[in-house]
Amino acid sequence: MNRIDIIFLGTGGGRFTTITQKRRTAGIRMLGESLNLHLDPGPGALVYSINEGLDPQGLNAVFVSHCHPDHYTDAEVLIEAMTRGTTRKQGLLAAAKSVLKGSSTCEASISKYHQKMPSQTLEAIPNMKFHVNTALSVTVTEARHTDPDAVGFRFSTHEFGDFAYTSDTEYFDGISEHYKGVRLLILCVMRPSGKPWTGHMTTDDAIQIVESVHPEKAILTHLGMRMIFRGPGKEAKLIEEKTGVSTVAASDGMRVSFAATINVQTKNAKTQEDLNAFF
Repeated sequence: MNRIDIIFLGTGGGRFTTITQKRRTAGIRMLGESLNLHLDPGPGALVYSINEGLDPQGLNAVFVSHCHPDHYTDAEVLIEAMTRGTTRKQGLLAAAKSVLKGSSTCEASISKYHQKMPSQTLEAIPNMKFHVNTALSVTVTEARHTDPDAVGFRFSTHEFGDFAYTSDTEYFDGISEHYKGVRLLILCVMRPSGKPWTGHMTTDDAIQIVESVHPEKAILTHLGMRMIFRGPGKEAKLIEEKTGVSTVAASDGMRVSFAATINVQTKNAKTQEDLNAFF
């Protein structure tokens, strides 16, 4: 494996960012040797995949962390693409229990019909381990959100170590333990410093986690309207100043190369200083 490319097709989160599309809500694509994974395909995932030249028919895995629309709405159509319009039983679907079976707070958000299309469908629960082909080993991590079945994911490679995605979660004692040792930590930080909201993370929460985990690089995504208006680049800079960890606020279309080094490329800027200026 030469590297894994992590493409932020969307960086928005929350109801008002979703309905205004102030930031896209298309989720994250991961590409590598024998790996083509779409994580949390919210509204726009299909369209922006195609716009970015990422043919959804090449997918071999779809992950959904929980049953909220900004994370699941395009999952069924991506499953249809992954299975070549249901003509081939192939690929992996890994999704939270609520997504597959429903819960006290929501109905199942992927139909039984679509759940049968992939060659493997897994109910993701914390501490579960599985593989995506030979490319990645995955550990499901705990999240605490308004969907009680929400989960995050930790990805392990043989050559380059680990990276992880927290999904939507509030801060809780022990959350950092799930991510100790990762080189790259992608945090869903919907709210800026001083603006807490039940079930979600703020910049202040992210500081605690980043300080404890101390990855090589941290990336903020799933940005809510208050975060967008405050300025995600400024919040990322605050985290970097407090923790000493290189921190970037993701932008729509941003690409991260995860290899021996971690490189970030955006459409609008090339450096962290530029990112702070733009966002």
